[in-house]
Amino acid sequence: MVQQRVTRKNDSQGSLFLSGRRILIFTMIMCCMLITSSGYAQNIRMKTGIEVLKASRFRILQGKRVGLITNPTGVDNNLKSTIDILHEAPNVQLVALYGPEHGVRGDVHAGDKISDFKDPNTGVPVYSLYGSTRKPTKEMLEGVDLLLYDIQDIGCRSYTYISTMYLAMQAAAENDIGFVVLDRPNPLGGIKIEGNLVEEDFFSFVSQLKIPYVYGLTCGELAEMINGEGMIPQPCRLTVVKMKKWRRKMNFEDTGLPWVPTSPHIPFAHSAYFYPVSGILGELGYLSIGVGYTLPFEIFAAEWVNAEEFAEALNVKKLPGITFRPIHLKPYYSVGAGTNMQGVQIHLNDFNKARLSDIQFHVMEVAAQLYPEHKVFDHAPDNRFNMFDKVSGSDFIRRAFSRNHRFADIEAYWTKDEEAFRQLSKKYYLYR
Repeated sequence: MVQQRVTRKNDSQGSLFLSGRRILIFTMIMCCMLITSSGYAQNIRMKTGIEVLKASRFRILQGKRVGLITNPTGVDNNLKSTIDILHEAPNVQLVALYGPEHGVRGDVHAGDKISDFKDPNTGVPVYSLYGSTRKPTKEMLEGVDLLLYDIQDIGCRSYTYISTMYLAMQAAAENDIGFVVLDRPNPLGGIKIEGNLVEEDFFSFVSQLKIPYVYGLTCGELAEMINGEGMIPQPCRLTVVKMKKWRRKMNFEDTGLPWVPTSPHIPFAHSAYFYPVSGILGELGYLSIGVGYTLPFEIFAAEWVNAEEFAEALNVKKLPGITFRPIHLKPYYSVGAGTNMQGVQIHLNDFNKARLSDIQFHVMEVAAQLYPEHKVFDHAPDNRFNMFDKVSGSDFIRRAFSRNHRFADIEAYWTKDEEAFRQLSKKYYLYR
């Protein structure tokens, strides 16, 4: 009986000991998670514009009624929204929010129009810059002294956020309002420049600026160029809050910053690298480029392609920094949904050597050689040609390529403006 009591007592103590250990381990894990979360920013060496602004105690915003153009990518190094940071700052008066494509909280699909409303988190009025107007109107700017821009871009001309910035700079100039860019990294770095300048008859919201397709500038540097090169009728009163410790040779992974999806089909930092790889061809709706599948912008596929021979023919080209891998798939939410498809996945073995935007034209060429009955401009819906021309910045690409379906016929045109733009853009470098 005594022994039984002792055993029970020992069992109880052992149970308490194990429970205590579990509690201790759980507590340690939670503490580690909290330390990791709260210390996340401390482990990131570089600082974006919002971090630098916070460090200055929002000095340039004091005494100003602030309007903020942003979306979910406007966050600090701990992933806190710039909206909430400014709303909570005791010396900042946030009076208006402006939403680009996809909206200030990222709850709108590509191309969908947005209505004005009040932000449920802060009660601040939200005005749409992707609805009835894409340029802030005088009424939208009533009572605003300073427009602040904080959006992560992806370094490609056809991505619409820089068009929003351009039009907002115009509106700021016209209404004598200061314009501040909280600078962020160009995910493609500050060295890659690819593609022709936009021709006069082809400016649109997906090619709003006379810059190459891949332009190698941060948003702050681009804003300086817009002002300095007279791209808007009158310059705005521009301030760029520079980053700290960003270098031109960095792609996004080099920064150590957390990635927030810039839009539904750019879920990861590396998705931004592939957007210029296939985005122009993707406008034709002719081949699946993986949008709506698990590899957005990373593949080229169709039901009439043989994956192995397609990959082999593309790899024979020995494009610098690139390997093509055969892929078999059955997408459900993209071109060819529900169809067994074959094609290639693009692997960037050497990002610095790869010519990103050229890849889609090589794919179009090889597709025409292997499958002449499926030449792209002979079979793509002609109602998509207009958008293809807009993102190309010219109809020359389509017209010249469609003659022989060879990249060589457009290469000189596609690359003709790159070196001149490189020299021009150096005037506006904020980082070395």
